[in-house]
Amino acid sequence: MATELEELIAFLSSPSPPVKKLAVDIVRDYTGSEDGLESLGKYSNVVLPSLFRLLGEKKVVSEPAAQALVNLSQKPELAGKMVEMHMVKTSMETLYKQDCEITTLLIMLLVNLTQLDAGIDSLLQSADEKMHGLNVMKLVRSFCSSPDEGKGDPFEHVASVLVNISKKEQGRKLLLEPKRGPLIKQIVQQFHSKNLLRKKGVAGTIRNCCFEAESQLQNLLLISEFLWPALLLPVAGNKVYSKEDARKMPQELASALSIEREPVTDPEIRVQALEAIYLLILQEAGRRAFWSVNGPRILQVGYQDEDDPKAMEAYERAGSLLLQEGGLDEATETSS
Repeated sequence: MATELEELIAFLSSPSPPVKKLAVDIVRDYTGSEDGLESLGKYSNVVLPSLFRLLGEKKVVSEPAAQALVNLSQKPELAGKMVEMHMVKTSMETLYKQDCEITTLLIMLLVNLTQLDAGIDSLLQSADEKMHGLNVMKLVRSFCSSPDEGKGDPFEHVASVLVNISKKEQGRKLLLEPKRGPLIKQIVQQFHSKNLLRKKGVAGTIRNCCFEAESQLQNLLLISEFLWPALLLPVAGNKVYSKEDARKMPQELASALSIEREPVTDPEIRVQALEAIYLLILQEAGRRAFWSVNGPRILQVGYQDEDDPKAMEAYERAGSLLLQEGGLDEATETSS
């Protein structure tokens, strides 16, 4: 005899819209508690595909179904089953259907699924040479399009997807490929967004991509016009820089640092920027490029304003590397 929960799950496929709506609302509410997630997880082979079939319906049904899936995907074992059921592909197909009304929830689902290596591989379309990277290109294009202010920022969570895929070498290489634009160039330009989620995601993605600096330094330096401001402005401190300091910087940096500005208050962003800088200046050509934008002086001034222990440690790590090369000494002499 079917249990009460089995009967509830069966109602997700009911031909009656009111019954289906009631069932999906109850399932969604179940996923709001640990006990509910545990109970539904026992029926994952039935409940997961049943919920996914509802994503293409009207918002009154698709929204609670998507909310339930986002909650369920927080469990790694359930997220793994979703990936096995090709739900990354299904989510992308649904996301780009005309008049999709659950964009934000679908991207949140992709965030959870790309916490897993298998989810990243699925999003990258690693197994299909012809399709490889197309999903990511779509997401980056959507992420970099100006959001409709009347509808909020439905693609903001793409920032977290990009962090996830850039944790894998294959993802980093995709973002850095010159023939694709490169994608990292489009992403870096989003750092100036006022949306903190976007800023943190962009900073984390840049930092991850800089792990490829040894082999991909030239590709990273090709976008130095955008890369250095994204990395240096967050760690430049609060002071207005002197004309002498600014004269040794590219125009965008000089203009931004020659006036009063709002500091980047989130220390995690500063740490990520400093870690990226460290990875770049480990390479001789990276150090030369860093000195050419008066980077050592910017780190020196920024460190004076820093009070977060982790950020201070990151400043010191980069500074010690430059000190070995005489970069900070040179910056001190030229600013005196």
